[in-house]
Amino acid sequence: MNFDLLLFTLQNDWPVLLPIVAASVILVSVSFNRYTYYKAQQKDLATFIPRLQREVMRDNFENALALSEQLGGLVGKVVEEGLQLLQQSPQGFGKGFDITIALASRRLEKGLNILGTIGTVAPYLGLLGTVIRILITFGEMAQGPTAGASQVMFGIGSALIATAFGLAVAIAAVVANNLFRGQVEGFENDFQLLKLVLLSAVEARESRPVAGVAL
Repeated sequence: MNFDLLLFTLQNDWPVLLPIVAASVILVSVSFNRYTYYKAQQKDLATFIPRLQREVMRDNFENALALSEQLGGLVGKVVEEGLQLLQQSPQGFGKGFDITIALASRRLEKGLNILGTIGTVAPYLGLLGTVIRILITFGEMAQGPTAGASQVMFGIGSALIATAFGLAVAIAAVVANNLFRGQVEGFENDFQLLKLVLLSAVEARESRPVAGVAL
């Protein structure tokens, strides 16, 4: 990119580029927040789930809760709430745990709508900057010979830079949003797997013969 053209754009079109710059700052901030949050929530479920299943099938909820606390994070909290539901209301466990999963999913999806909005709006911000710069350039051309050819070319080039910046921000926002949506989907699949583990304990309880009832 021509340095003189970029300097011309920054000096003359910064008010137009300011919304795009603000959108890029928000994009970086939200992306960093979500990346660090999701990374902190990654847990070793391949080891945790068999141990959890063994404890709940034995009705050893104290050990199961201890395992959940040891796991920590959002997944551990979801399992803790599921175990409490299993103890308090096993018959209504399915619906109650679905509510717990929905609330956890909301926390996981926090900020992703912002990325989606930036991905949608940023190209239009760039297009708006392009239209404004072209209108200004045409106005300068209408003044006659006072507007040199180089100034006109700089004006058109500056207009295209606004479009390029808007598209770059939009592409980055869409990619980040899709990647993070995939992370959320992975967590939701883990929640459904944990639900099956806990439901197996409910079914095991129901299949056991009641003490004192003759067979």
